[in-house]
Amino acid sequence: MDFDYSPKTRELQAKLTQFMDDYIYPAEKDYEAELEANTKAGKRWSALKTIENLKPKARAAGLWNLFLPVDSASASGYEGAGLTNQEYAPLAEIMGRVQWSSEVFNCSAPDTGNMETIARYGSEAIKARWLKPLLEGQIRSAFAMTEPEVASSDATNICTRIERDGNDYVVNGHKWWISGAADPRCAVYITMGKTDPDAPRHSQQSMIIIPADAPGIRIVRPLTVFGYDDAPHGHVEMYFENVRVPADNILLGEGRGFEIAQGRLGPGRIHHCMRLIGLAERALELMCKRALSRTAFGKTVAQQTVTQERIAEARCKIDMARLLTLRAAWLMDTVGNKVAKNDIAMIKVVAPNMALQVIDWAMQVHGGGGVSGDFPLASAWAGARTLRFADGPDEVHRNAIAKWELGKYGAYGKDHQVPITRGS
Repeated sequence: MDFDYSPKTRELQAKLTQFMDDYIYPAEKDYEAELEANTKAGKRWSALKTIENLKPKARAAGLWNLFLPVDSASASGYEGAGLTNQEYAPLAEIMGRVQWSSEVFNCSAPDTGNMETIARYGSEAIKARWLKPLLEGQIRSAFAMTEPEVASSDATNICTRIERDGNDYVVNGHKWWISGAADPRCAVYITMGKTDPDAPRHSQQSMIIIPADAPGIRIVRPLTVFGYDDAPHGHVEMYFENVRVPADNILLGEGRGFEIAQGRLGPGRIHHCMRLIGLAERALELMCKRALSRTAFGKTVAQQTVTQERIAEARCKIDMARLLTLRAAWLMDTVGNKVAKNDIAMIKVVAPNMALQVIDWAMQVHGGGGVSGDFPLASAWAGARTLRFADGPDEVHRNAIAKWELGKYGAYGKDHQVPITRGS
């Protein structure tokens, strides 16, 4: 195992760090101001010029589609950075320091996972229609899986129906927490539902491409996370009501949805973890600066023993999570996602909990300001907390890890099916 960064990664790290210093951090206040102005003008769900104006700069700097791995780039016929998961990890970490910055580089969820899915499993016609504009940043997308009526932590519960009718499929279902669906640029949904409820448990589900302008799509409301609606991205509750799409829009064929989800969620999970490490690093940086600048009881907050202990613990936790993430990325690159499933599950448990703790300590050092909107910590904490659900709740991943571990010593855990999960 060699975790030294490749020369290509080091070069991109330097360019990306410089871009963040030159453009992203200085734009944080502009982002908030524009969002507030849009809200007052009744345009809260409009694309933000703060982000849109930076995209051409990122593209010109060669910092575009950094996420697109070698196999997906080859399968798609379109060019990305061609990085391995291990090479992309430190770049995602840098972008993760500011929650909205990944979009500037066309590396934000759920678009990244959707682009990889279409690249790997879509027909040439689907790639031409949807992948090309996604890779060029002309449109955005959503992944419609989670449902309110069932425990979606077990994806086999998904009950949206995808029924064949001549040359079409007709889709009916109720979804929620559909990230990106509120964005006016969202042009396509990758939707999971059941084509055959009587098939074997893991062959009932299919995935289908649904244009966002298809008749029968009804968005009910944007959902909030601890009061944040994440506009203009948003997470919505929505219905598919007799939505009719061509039969060719099915991905891979009927009954392949669970298989596609396994391929999609593995990289998605580790991308979340990479960004969380960057978010935690930013929180630690803010924590240290604040502690050095504030005085209480005759000495700086940084001189308080409890603060020093928390700073030390934060450094240890971040570095441990980073090493576990790099190991998972390395295994994905060398032996594949299926063999790396245990490490992916472990980092999916470790990274959100680590980030929550570090951000919490940083908020404590900031005092009342830490829970206000004057600093990015409160929104960072809310975002990190959702990732204990997204792409599978902690409990499901912990159960899987325990079963794999027990399987070393007995029959329990042998041939255990990897859970595909999506919220709850």
